[in-house]
Amino acid sequence: MSVNLPNLLTIFRIVLIPLYLYVFFSGIPFHVEIALGILILAGVTDIADGYIARKHKLVTTIGIMLDPLADKLMMLAVIASLFLTERISVWAALFFFMRDLAMIITGAIYHFRGKKTVPANAYGKLTTVLLYLVIPLVMYRYHYSEAILWTVIAFSFITSAIYLGKFRLLNRT
Repeated sequence: MSVNLPNLLTIFRIVLIPLYLYVFFSGIPFHVEIALGILILAGVTDIADGYIARKHKLVTTIGIMLDPLADKLMMLAVIASLFLTERISVWAALFFFMRDLAMIITGAIYHFRGKKTVPANAYGKLTTVLLYLVIPLVMYRYHYSEAILWTVIAFSFITSAIYLGKFRLLNRT
């Protein structure tokens, strides 16, 4: 594995997942605010690792695989926490889990079969940004937050279809 700063930031993001879950469910004073801070830190490191990797030509195959995996694992943890605290419906959680699980499995299958993977594109990045923007609304139970979340979920399915199409085009044999 290529150990460079962008990959270390991605690994750090993965390490933040259990910390986020612990804090969110801890019941300590300001646990939602602290958990949100951890989520924001994860978002900042996501932006930083991609920027550093591209600017300094440190893009690696493992980074291309780990970065979206870290994003999806963090979002799955967040969605689980929001569902378990009844901030989102079972359907919103299921749609989100199904999409992300399908993307993780598909990416792993392509990788382990020696196929080319597709790096993040503008649609994927926009989906991630939209999720990071809607999650605070859901955490604080803003009145229309689940409707906004459903819009982001729908957009994420469109993004997933674009990625799958690119996977197939890139790996035509």
